[in-house]
Parts: sequence; C-alpha cells; structure tokens
Amino acid sequence: MTGTSARPRQRQATARGLLVVVGVSLSVTTTAFLIGRVAQSVSKNQMAPWILGRAAGVTSYLLLVLLVLAGLGLSRSRPGRLARVNIATRIRLHVTLAALTATFTVLHIVVLATDRYAGVGVMGAILPMHSTYRPVATTFGVIGFWAGLFTGLTAALAGRLPVGIWWTIHKFAIVSLVLVLLHGLLGGGDTRVLALMYVTSAAVVAWVALSRYRCERKSTARVDRR
Repeated sequence: MTGTSARPRQRQATARGLLVVVGVSLSVTTTAFLIGRVAQSVSKNQMAPWILGRAAGVTSYLLLVLLVLAGLGLSRSRPGRLARVNIATRIRLHVTLAALTATFTVLHIVVLATDRYAGVGVMGAILPMHSTYRPVATTFGVIGFWAGLFTGLTAALAGRLPVGIWWTIHKFAIVSLVLVLLHGLLGGGDTRVLALMYVTSAAVVAWVALSRYRCERKSTARVDRR
C-alpha cells in the first residue's frame, strides 16, 4: 500500500519539476528573443551598448528579487501554498533563478565596462569609486555584486558546514539586494516607472521577510511553551 500511495506523489513531483523546467526554458527563450530584437533594432545606434546594459541590469535586479523571495519561501517554517511544492523542485527553482541572475548581471557588467561612452570602464566595474559615471551609485552596484557572488559561492558549502554557520552566511544575500537596490535607484532610477519598480519590489521583499520573521517568532514561542 505504501508503494502504491507513493506513486501518485512521485508523479506529481515529476510533473511539477517538468513544469518548472518548461517555464524556465520558455522564460529564457523569450528573454533571449527580446534581447536579440532590441540589439538588432539599435545595432546602428552608438547608445546600443548602454541600452542593452541597462536592460540587462534591470532584468538581473528583478531576477535577484525573485531569487530572494524564493529563498525566503524555502526558509518558511509555517506551511503554506509553497510548501505543497516538492522541496527538490523548489531548490531547483532557486538554483535556476540564481544562475539566471548571475548571467544577466555578468552581461550588465561586461557590456557597460566595455562601452567607451558609458564612463564605467573595466576598473570601475570591479572596484569601488573607480567609475567616472555616478561613482557612488556604481560603487553600490560593485559591492553588491561581490556580496552576491560571495553568497552564491558559499551555497556550494551547503551540507559541508554546520547548518547554523552556513545559514548565517547565506543570509548575506539580503545585503546584496539592498546594495543593488541603492545602485538602481541612484544610478538608473531616473524615470518614475523605474523608481516605482524599485520601491515597490523593495516593499514586497520587506513584507515577505517581516512575515517570515513573525512566523519564526511564533514557532519559537510555541516550542518554548512546550
């Protein structure tokens, strides 16, 4: 009976995994198509690298927001809708979002670092206060990138370090998000739409993080009462 009842669950987990793979594949294909169309339409414009670089930056920021939200969902102690999804599927989604975030971040950095009109340069893209274009804003982005890279690399240590130590290091991702948010607001939030996007996304992440913190406090309180 146990084997029979486990089969529907396995099929459901497999179906969810396939849906995630299909969804991510469609997203990547659509994104690549749109980037290709944009690159083609502005190929004769000297501002093309700047446009492409900023588009990649906005995309990487939104992916980072989704990545952080997915991470908060993975760490929730209270069961919810997300908890119904197989844990392996949720981890694969988290890893996929991390890979996409890294890809668009690298694209953003490389394009603007090699664009002679951007005023960033290679050194400005990797070192604080070396950019002639809005040095403070760019520095926030540089430090945010290194903080995110540090967080991502330590993810490979999951299972090799004590959970408490690894989890404390991994929570450093929120520092990366805050720095990238400041980078976007000060360096690229020069339109109302972009500024509203940054503020709204930050509010959503703050609300979800606060909700998770309250859940943790309630769970700890219940354990203490026992």
